[in-house]
Order: sequence, then C-alpha cells, then structure tokens
Amino acid sequence: MDLPVVHLITDRRLAPDLAARAAAALAGLPPGTAAVHLREKDLGGRDLLVLARALGEICHARGQRLLVNDRLDVALAAGADGVHLPAAGVPPADARRLLGPDALVGVSCHSADDVARALEGGASYATFSPVYDTPSKRGFGPPAGVAALREAARLGLPLVALGGITAERAPEVRAAGARGVAAIRAWLEGGDPAGAVRRLLGPP
Repeated sequence: MDLPVVHLITDRRLAPDLAARAAAALAGLPPGTAAVHLREKDLGGRDLLVLARALGEICHARGQRLLVNDRLDVALAAGADGVHLPAAGVPPADARRLLGPDALVGVSCHSADDVARALEGGASYATFSPVYDTPSKRGFGPPAGVAALREAARLGLPLVALGGITAERAPEVRAAGARGVAAIRAWLEGGDPAGAVRRLLGPP
C-alpha cells in the first residue's frame, strides 16, 4: 500500500465537527493522497468507534484512508485502513497480524534509533517529530530539526514529518527525505481546509 503524502491528525478541541472538517479538507483530492489520523486520546472506545466509522465513511467515499491512533480494537471494528502506534505501543508486526498484510502500520519516532527499531519491527512508515518548534511538543524538549530528519530518512523507512509543518516548510522536509507531511493546526484552523491541504501538497 502506497503511503499518502499528507497526513491530517485530528484534534476536536480545534474543530469540534471533525466529520464536516474532514469532508471539506478531502474534497477534490486525487485518490490515495491523504490519510486522516483519528487521535482523540480522551475518548472511550464506544465514542471513538462512532467517530472512526463516521470519518471512515468520509475518507473512503473520497478515495482516502483512515488510520486510528493506538486503538487496534477500534481500527478493526471501524474497518480502518491501518493504525498509528506510539513509540512504546504494540509492536508493528503484532498489529499487522491483527489488521492484515495490506494495513498501513505507522509508529511515532523521535530519533534515528526509534526509526531503526520501527523498521526492524515491520512498520510501514514512521512519523518523525517534532521537526520544528510546536506548542504541543515544547514540554518534551527542543525540536529534532531537519538535519536529524535527514539522518533518519537514510535508514530507508518512509518518514512523515510532523511538528510545526506548514506549507512553507513542506518543501524543506521533503528535500530532507520525508515521504510525507503531517499537520494538525494547518487543516483544523481557518476557513479553507481544502486549500490548506492543497498548499501542503505543493505544486502538482
């Protein structure tokens, strides 16, 4: 399964109606371009499943993918296209056994060593973060930076750059070896989510 080039991570504190926001953001995109990551850590399984099914219907109607963060049970029940695992989560190979050989299985990574472990563990891809300064990650120390992203990308596992990613910075992380870019605020804030996604994609 090819890796989508834009990864849209949810945060319903920024956009309470995530289904409507996703429908607008994915409008007109070529199939396989984007993945919506359902990451709502405070929701219980039942509410998360309802949201996953709603987002999955929107993603699949537009030829895009839905990934559920951490919750393999919800990913399975919702018919999601894969799962994104925390660094200390279920091993990627175990997740793939549950979800099937075609599932996208990602892992959150913050260093080249993390990426090496994810690659050895059978991940499809990894997010690498934070590349730039971002408010949500300041409690974890300084950003890793583009040089660290470049070093990690040389290991061969497809990487998605995360943390402070904007349309202006996307070309820089792609030049450093990132196969994709991930965003939270860029698509959840403002009045033009589809335009925000197109700007993250860059020129055709």
